[in-house]
Amino acid sequence: MTKQTRREFMAAAAAGTAAIAAPNILRAQALVLRWADGQPASHPSPQSAVKAAAEIKEKTGGRIDVQSFPNGQLGSSRDMVESVASGALTMVTEGAAQLGQFVPQLSIIEAPYIWKDAAHMTRALKSPLIDELNKALVEKRGMRMIGVNYYGVRHLTSGKKAINSVDDMKGFKLRVPEVDTFRAMAEAWGARPTPLNFSELYLALSQGAVDGQENPLPTIASAKLGEVQKYLVLTAHIITPRLVIVNEAAWQKIPQADRDLVVAAVDKAATWQDNEILEQEKGLADTLAKGGMTVIKPDNEAFRKPVLATVPAKFESKWGKGLWDRIQGL
Repeated sequence: MTKQTRREFMAAAAAGTAAIAAPNILRAQALVLRWADGQPASHPSPQSAVKAAAEIKEKTGGRIDVQSFPNGQLGSSRDMVESVASGALTMVTEGAAQLGQFVPQLSIIEAPYIWKDAAHMTRALKSPLIDELNKALVEKRGMRMIGVNYYGVRHLTSGKKAINSVDDMKGFKLRVPEVDTFRAMAEAWGARPTPLNFSELYLALSQGAVDGQENPLPTIASAKLGEVQKYLVLTAHIITPRLVIVNEAAWQKIPQADRDLVVAAVDKAATWQDNEILEQEKGLADTLAKGGMTVIKPDNEAFRKPVLATVPAKFESKWGKGLWDRIQGL
């Protein structure tokens, strides 16, 4: 057996260390994008982010590493959007109404009863309208939309009281997102809007701090709200898009070719999410009923009328004169 000198041993050790360190150096050179979401990891929205991240890593050869943070790990909805605006966070998926606190016009695309159906929403969000809203978001707040997801049709739930008509909403403590258009909708029904961050919702419902809430069926199911709510009321009051937002300064530092790959991956994952939510929506009311919820199908027009009588006019100055009618014509 050949005896190894101390010099040879040290040289071999150094070579081995360099070999081990090389992948770490390469990883350290990857651009890390942190992508936050308030939804639980079981919801299609964070799942689509994980799918996009894998695609981005593969297509960029590891140059871009997208890290997903679901379930409100990085703060409330407002906190996460503010973090993207400041650059403390790279990306977030959030509702348009929430972003309306930063660029007022944006909240119109999550307004109650603005959309005739999901196809109408899709048409509008592929029109020049979205480019105009994106331009305002970039110029005013240093954020950019790079994707749009279908989040679902929103319905009411109630813990103890059956909601058979809009009259049953009088005095009802309804949890709503921390958004003015949602509060105005609840007030039009005669309810008492109670703004609350989504991460606090299950506990608030279980303790009776609020009487009920409103969300799409996949959200109600993934957050297990059927455990703390007895009634599912199919009001279909809002068709919700959610937007993938990125910090503009961080975005501009990425080479154009890689930006194109990121957008393509986000779009591909969004298509998967849209189809997944649409598929879930087909059967979730029955699934929730089998789980113990009582499903109520109220007169939707009775819920629609008081909202349309007040909300569009109330927010016209915020959204811009004529924008509601323009969207209705798309």
